[in-house]
Amino acid sequence: MAHWVRYSRAGVTGFGTLDGNSITVHSGNMFNGAQPTGERLALSGVALLAPTEPTKILALWNNFHALAAKLNSPVPADPLYLLKAGSSLTSPGATVHRPASYDGKIVYEGELGIIIGKTATAVSEEEAGHYIFGYTCVNDITAADIINKDATFAQWVRAKSFDGFGPFGPVVATDVDPSSLVVRTVLNGQERQNYPISDMIFSAHQLVSRISHDMTLNPGDLICCGTSVGVGTMKDPSNAVDIAIEGIGTLSNTFVQ
Repeated sequence: MAHWVRYSRAGVTGFGTLDGNSITVHSGNMFNGAQPTGERLALSGVALLAPTEPTKILALWNNFHALAAKLNSPVPADPLYLLKAGSSLTSPGATVHRPASYDGKIVYEGELGIIIGKTATAVSEEEAGHYIFGYTCVNDITAADIINKDATFAQWVRAKSFDGFGPFGPVVATDVDPSSLVVRTVLNGQERQNYPISDMIFSAHQLVSRISHDMTLNPGDLICCGTSVGVGTMKDPSNAVDIAIEGIGTLSNTFVQ
């Protein structure tokens, strides 16, 4: 298993593999033929960035049996997803600010993220694993009151695309079996979500296959697998949110009102 990161140091962006408190710097392309340069950097001496630069971010709705049952929503025949603006992305550790234009509820959604490693167009479920580079942690922050503000049009993209509403990382973990993973969300020191990825309606391989029949997926693209029970509002003036997935790591950000 490797844990890949992107970083900024003295204004220069780089990438490599994380080993404890140091980064083994690599050159080339993270997804194809990356080679170690021999340089190692202290993690404390760099600023971590979002681990990839996706051409698109897809976010699933109603993809867990437990949440579907709680909401009395039928199991969908196809993956239900939206596109989230690339400008919503932010780095691990970044502070996310309440949008000046919105004064309603803002919620956390701890999720598993799939990172695409090879261009995928109309791939089969059996082939899908070859197109997955690895997995990451996601907080799909949402301005909840906007979604149904207009009775004629559900505003999912607007609700999820404010600047800073798309933190993911801090790493991409390769050679991971997603079915064994558990997502935990901790808000201000209190666990709010703890759910197994094995409860997904559409598995990671099914998501990549199904979506690749709708649109081409590019290296670095992010599929947010959806969330389960335990989503809640960030109410305090300052909110520390940790999305932890054992085997991947912990994504930490602060949301301030």
